[in-house]
Amino acid sequence: MKDIKMNMNTPQESDTKSPAGGPDQSPFMSDYEIDKLGRQRPAVFASTLREFAFCSSLVISMFMAEYFISGFNIILPEISHILAIPVSSQTWPASVFSLVTGSFLLPLGRLADIHGAYLVFNLGLAWFFLWSLVAGFSTTYQMLIAARAIAGLGPAAFLPASVMLIGKTYRPGPRKNLVFSLYAAFAPLGFFLGIITGGATGQFLSWRWYFWIGAVVLFVVCVTGLLTIPNDGAEARGENGHVRMDWWGVVTIVPGLVLVTYAITDGAHAPQGWRTPYIIVAFVLGALSLGAAVYVEGWVAEQPLLPFDLFQPKYMGRLAVSLFFAYGVFGVFLLYASLHISNKMGASALMTAVWFAPMAGGGIILATVGGFTLHLLPGRVLLIISGLGSVASVALFAVMPAGANYWAFVFPAMVGATVGVDITFLVSNIFITTNVPRHKQGLAGALINSLLFLGISFFLGMADLAVAENNARTGEDDYKVAFWFATACAIVALLIFSTIDMGRASSDLTVEEKEEQRRQESS
Repeated sequence: MKDIKMNMNTPQESDTKSPAGGPDQSPFMSDYEIDKLGRQRPAVFASTLREFAFCSSLVISMFMAEYFISGFNIILPEISHILAIPVSSQTWPASVFSLVTGSFLLPLGRLADIHGAYLVFNLGLAWFFLWSLVAGFSTTYQMLIAARAIAGLGPAAFLPASVMLIGKTYRPGPRKNLVFSLYAAFAPLGFFLGIITGGATGQFLSWRWYFWIGAVVLFVVCVTGLLTIPNDGAEARGENGHVRMDWWGVVTIVPGLVLVTYAITDGAHAPQGWRTPYIIVAFVLGALSLGAAVYVEGWVAEQPLLPFDLFQPKYMGRLAVSLFFAYGVFGVFLLYASLHISNKMGASALMTAVWFAPMAGGGIILATVGGFTLHLLPGRVLLIISGLGSVASVALFAVMPAGANYWAFVFPAMVGATVGVDITFLVSNIFITTNVPRHKQGLAGALINSLLFLGISFFLGMADLAVAENNARTGEDDYKVAFWFATACAIVALLIFSTIDMGRASSDLTVEEKEEQRRQESS
């Protein structure tokens, strides 16, 4: 970084705000001034309290997305009994939510770019609240599955919009790092409290209260978001008036993702496994649809839903592949660690939740420490540390003997898991949003969350298939093969992480300011 930076504003525009809502700027900025801008409160917030409420809305939205994923697995046995869900359909209420969310992230991320993150974020939260409330009143399992599927559109809207809001509101620097740290920390916290709430409502109340409690929290977040999030609708329409929805991309990408993910997720549970005719048909049709999407996005669409130039920044493509593997490992760990603890180690639902507590506590600690130190450490070092944590989390369960001690195996595995996913999520969010222009921040948020949801679905489906085949061959109910598979995937992610040199997440110019600086230097 040079000692003197060129500001994107001209001298006549020095009385205007920066793109990130910063204070008045002169035509030139020194490193000191850039660092100062990266640390101070954006001018769009009139007070620290207003900024706190804004951040609370975003981090709790992430919290609730995880809450409705993790806790549902705890109450599913009771729901299956009360609503008489057939064994062949018991995976659907749990998987259909993530399936819909992961498949619709890209088009809803584009909507955020077109109409602004404020509108899409708040509509997504309101939609999520409504259908979570409906799910609590379900009288049949078909109604529950439908409500869970429709509710999945809510996180598909507000998750990319929340990343977009952070990316557009905060300049690159320590303050942005801290906000993203808190955002990442609330994912394992939501996962943990989802399990706790699911176990408590299932044991002392009714499974319906799990949904109603979540709906109450969502309602509060809806109100807070409406009152505190800056309305960027007019700004988005002004800056992104040229941006259009890629409908050809929608009709090829969404069905392709739905069908392929469904085939992979349900293949291990189908009557004849992957040889079941409807699984084969779904996979083939989905693969053909995704193949058509590649052609459409690369050579037909004027404004692709997933533009290839999104991967132009150095290491972006490599990072996307490594994240796909890393998030897949985390998904396998979450499910099979829960199954191993409850079925093999004999822990109750509430005890299982307590054993996951280090993930929640570790996430909060990493958020606090990471937010103040992230700009001091190279990105490659952080990714390698996260990769080692992921390897340790699944490898410990893979080698865990019968009657293993919690402190010797489970506790360090939980710490490794939170180190793996929290640091990875934090570093990748900051790197991607910092290297993507403002008019593509919604798609950047969609890409980040697509890698998360689709990575979990894909690798969890592969792990399920491996477990089903192994159990059919040995006649035993064993999860070791899933952990060994996840260990191999974690090693792949670690190896790719070691080749990514993204520098430090320190205060810097925005993409637009760098482009303006290059233009002025070349003129």
